[in-house]
Amino acid sequence: MGVTELKRKGRRNKAVANNRTAKIKNLLRKPEVRNVDVEAIKAQFEANKK
Repeated sequence: MGVTELKRKGRRNKAVANNRTAKIKNLLRKPEVRNVDVEAIKAQFEANKK
């Protein structure tokens, strides 16, 4: 009996692995750090309450 290559299954396995690593890398990406003025935001909330 000859050995058959399961090409489609191999491609699917590689695609699943690549998608998984891409998903993990996407989760590990960090947003850019911005200087946020907390006091100004609090003052804005207080102004909106009134």
